[in-house]
Amino acid sequence: MAKQFDRIGAQHAAFIAKQHIFFTASATADSRVNLSPKGLDALRVLDEHSLCWLDLTGSGAETAAHMRHDGRLTVMVCAFQGPPMILRLYGRGTILPRGGEAYASMLTSAFDGNEPPGARQIVRLDVDLVQTSCGFAVPLYDYQGERDSLIRWAESKGEAGLADYRAEKNAVSLDGLPTGIV
Repeated sequence: MAKQFDRIGAQHAAFIAKQHIFFTASATADSRVNLSPKGLDALRVLDEHSLCWLDLTGSGAETAAHMRHDGRLTVMVCAFQGPPMILRLYGRGTILPRGGEAYASMLTSAFDGNEPPGARQIVRLDVDLVQTSCGFAVPLYDYQGERDSLIRWAESKGEAGLADYRAEKNAVSLDGLPTGIV
């Protein structure tokens, strides 16, 4: 049932592009495992060996901390409509901090320069293994649309309010590891 690939094939990229939600998982050797759902059309396949997502300000910053201290990262995409499939992409992640040259370049090339309110970083995954599995037990769901709550919250905070929030809530992980965000 499970199949492994050494690159992101065209069929994988097409599957990823159709999905409305993806999940990220990261950890260090001594930290809690962080698993986060993501949406808002933030995931982009860059080439056969890499992808990225535009990360928005949230209540935690575990991925940023884990990338600074370990780098292991997994992205999972599931079919909730149509034929069943689970796609996992394994590799090493890096953080492109907002305001940096690499961030600006990736924002332009992968996101047409569109930066939503609350953007705090771009996470890049250099993929060394792609695995598909059946997904036969994943339930079917109907997509109704994106939630705009996070965007509205970021707009209401403004740049100064977001900077204060990140300093208070995003400076360290749950395990006390620095995130590098502030």
